[in-house]
Amino acid sequence: MSKRDYYDVLGVNKGADEREIKKAYRDLAKKYHPDVSTEANAEEKFKEIQEAYAVLSDTEKRGQYDQFGHEGINFGQNGFGGYGDFGGFDDIFSSFFGGGRRRDPNAPRKGRDISKRMTITFEEAVFGAKKKIKLTVNEECNVCHGSGAHSKSDISTCSTCGGSGRVYRQQQTIFGVTRTQTTCPNCNGTGKEIKRKCSNCHGHGQVEVTKTVEVSIPEGINSGQQIRLAGKGEAGLNGGPPGDLYISIVIKNHDIFARQGDDIILELPISFSQAALGAEIKVPTINGEVKLKIPSGTQSGTRFRLRGKGVKNVSSSYKGDQHVIATVVTPEKLDADQKKLFSQLSKTDEMSSSIWKKFSKIFK
Repeated sequence: MSKRDYYDVLGVNKGADEREIKKAYRDLAKKYHPDVSTEANAEEKFKEIQEAYAVLSDTEKRGQYDQFGHEGINFGQNGFGGYGDFGGFDDIFSSFFGGGRRRDPNAPRKGRDISKRMTITFEEAVFGAKKKIKLTVNEECNVCHGSGAHSKSDISTCSTCGGSGRVYRQQQTIFGVTRTQTTCPNCNGTGKEIKRKCSNCHGHGQVEVTKTVEVSIPEGINSGQQIRLAGKGEAGLNGGPPGDLYISIVIKNHDIFARQGDDIILELPISFSQAALGAEIKVPTINGEVKLKIPSGTQSGTRFRLRGKGVKNVSSSYKGDQHVIATVVTPEKLDADQKKLFSQLSKTDEMSSSIWKKFSKIFK
């Protein structure tokens, strides 16, 4: 059986942001966890929900999935068989069922990745370009260096959780008495208390900044492809590395050129006389005009190939071709002389007798 669309699994649309995806996952994970769900297929549902969230919550994997579907995702050797930690499930399990693995609240954590769209011209995609993009991100405070405190002496162990970052409580539920653990409300899981906060970041350890980032557009990039800028995302926590910036490329339509992979398509209008008698005409390409010989008797829709006149492949030295499709244009308005010439032409055998005989046999 083919896999369901990950967006359908979580019940979100394709434009859903991280918060919507995470909320949908939490709600479904609580509903279908095998330890509490009465659904007959709860375990299968739960695995499917985990798999969908693991992809859609990861900026790079989500981009690959949006472009290539299930075939574009490399799940690794371990797959999604276990009930691992997929972006907050331990918190769900801990809050509702009393289990889950404990994390070190002060361990270094990588910063959040950022996704942005960039619209570029046809020419910029073909030849490459340097572009700039403005970002508003959180960066480590340069005054307290991420501690959130005025000085080291202002940091002490949390008096509520004793530095563990978690608090425990017992409660009566439909499953009996359960002992649950939750994030400490006093220190928000850090295990530390700050007596005097940093005057620059007010205890957050990070400050919001707006900066300009230069993006190198590689030659031959296509719509839907991504550019990754390592370390240009949100600042990490507790000394962790910053996240990455992912730029999704959107290419504007060109006035006359269309693109199919590394090939360029051009519909070229030609006159009746050029089609019938043949001609040598100048054809535009992305690198300037070239001469193209139109043989006599050319039919509308005839395709000509200009080898090597297409787009350079983004990951190799290969260059595509340009395909020129001849389109015979019927004149809409004729002057007196033209009408006379076409009238004389109509009295001749414009179509070969063999073609007409083949066509007329269909109706006999």
